[in-house]
Amino acid sequence: MTTEAKKVLVIGSGPIIIGQAAEFDYAGTQACRSLREEGYKVVLVNSNPATIMTDTDIADRVYVEPISLEFVTEVIKKERPWGLLATLGGQVGLNMAVQLSEAGVLKEYGVQLLGTTLEAIKQAEDRELFKEAMKEINQPVPESDIFNDLEEAVAFANRIGYPIIIRPAYTLGGTGGGIAHNEDEMYEITRRGLKLSPIHQILAERSVAGWKEIEYEVMRDSADNCIIVCNMENIDPVGVHTGDSIVVAPSQTLNDLQYQMLRTASVDIIRYLKIEGGCNVQYALNPHSNEYIVIEVNPRVSRSSALASKATGYPIAKVAAKIAVGMTLDQITNAVTGETKACFEPTLDYVVTKFPRWPFEKFNLADRTLGTQMKATGEVMAIDRSLEGSLLKAVRSLEIGLDHIELKKIAHESMEQLIERLHLVDDERIYVVAEALRKGISVEKIHYITKIDTFFIEKIKNIVNVENELAANGLTEDVVRLAKRYSITDSVIARYANTTAEEVKAKRKEWNIVPTYKYVDTCAAEFESQTPYYYSAYATEDEVRPLGEKSVVVLGSGPIRIGQGVEFDYCSVHSSWALRKAGYQSIMINNNPETVSTDFDISDSLYFEPLTVDDVMEI
Repeated sequence: MTTEAKKVLVIGSGPIIIGQAAEFDYAGTQACRSLREEGYKVVLVNSNPATIMTDTDIADRVYVEPISLEFVTEVIKKERPWGLLATLGGQVGLNMAVQLSEAGVLKEYGVQLLGTTLEAIKQAEDRELFKEAMKEINQPVPESDIFNDLEEAVAFANRIGYPIIIRPAYTLGGTGGGIAHNEDEMYEITRRGLKLSPIHQILAERSVAGWKEIEYEVMRDSADNCIIVCNMENIDPVGVHTGDSIVVAPSQTLNDLQYQMLRTASVDIIRYLKIEGGCNVQYALNPHSNEYIVIEVNPRVSRSSALASKATGYPIAKVAAKIAVGMTLDQITNAVTGETKACFEPTLDYVVTKFPRWPFEKFNLADRTLGTQMKATGEVMAIDRSLEGSLLKAVRSLEIGLDHIELKKIAHESMEQLIERLHLVDDERIYVVAEALRKGISVEKIHYITKIDTFFIEKIKNIVNVENELAANGLTEDVVRLAKRYSITDSVIARYANTTAEEVKAKRKEWNIVPTYKYVDTCAAEFESQTPYYYSAYATEDEVRPLGEKSVVVLGSGPIRIGQGVEFDYCSVHSSWALRKAGYQSIMINNNPETVSTDFDISDSLYFEPLTVDDVMEI
């Protein structure tokens, strides 16, 4: 193969929009770096100037051009790449690949589509083909039908009964979809869905809202090796888009039988679809039995893959890019351990919580209800040894003025008002659950209304119990130790114990209650980790190697929100690189799983922590 033939065209995802934040910038950047490591020349097309991806350091040649058939064709004509990598630019990249292929451009210029084939993309994306594929391998899908006509869709809904979920074909983040509870809503949502789908097609399916939503992140190579990178469980039941759900990894409430059953299904699905690279499978699981259905498959990296990468330390996009050019999992080294191969499945000895960041404070008249269409602009991720700890860290990371799982504005509401609020599925529901527990509403009642698994409600109740202990008995060593295990800050402990944060700090020193920092190493400390990637926990052993005098802390910018996109992430990455060049070691502190700055090899040390005075000062 000549060097000229080793040129690969990577398609980015264009501007940041709701439903598509920085996760594809992160995936695309990783892919470009990964391909160059293997000696490929990389040509990149992307129209977003704020991302690190369109930086001259990332690809050999960058075209900041519209991602349209006309422009990309021109680039192909000029550059004559050997291959096209489209599965890392989100839905935009994927749709572009389909267009280029259908217009005959790829054939005309002899460009190979790398990684997942067009057939596989279509089988996963086209609702009708997907349903057929699942039937072939006996994977259950909800009763549904495809429509291009409004009246036919409504007649179908009236026949099988409401609620009905409407999913437009080839759209991103559930755009145009929704749940119809009656005929009027069915007309309204179907009309919108047909209009917004590029092929004017919707899928109407029986709703399984209220079931558990579980995701598996799977990798497959051309030799049919498959691994599960990790599985995730949505705290919010089915009915809320996974991008708008609070998600934990690994799953917390599945028994071994359910875990293995869905794991086997995931491997069967990715093998049948012949996806090469990363893929995300979403399931609904009946909370009262082992019955499950396959909701959808993303034949590309998604927001969930960015989360799974950062949660496990397993670089999905990096590995997917190498698989796309024909390498197999047993040939790729795991960059985190430096010793194991990419065919080792990651092991987690901690809990990760992902919490979405919504833009509602900017749009105070907007509808805050959450459904099948994503409204979050970004998200934060937190790691801890306990679920309580990682949930509270995530709340602190959101930068919405909260330091704890409590909303001031609902603190004075009566039981009746809170019960009414629990019926609302919106961005504040988790705080309402905590407030309901404080008011003495039972775990069972909250579960009955919200369909959130009692396991998660019990965990929030543990936090409320600590608050009550502090209020009743003040600062005792046992309760302070437990509060810190749950990652409750000194100022919050002081608030409940009716004292000052200074007093709490003094007591902690006296009792030697200090945070320790642990590795994220993909292998639960089975092998030495080469990359210093840490999170804090109140445990016994500290695993950090302090960098000392010649090091500089770079504070990242937290979650993506309106008015603050990836441009600050771009700056953080550059500052890290500049410090390295100047002979300093850089320490990155950030909590956004979608960005390049939280990649394990950008700085000399990475701390995945909330950007608050308490957390940063401990580091």
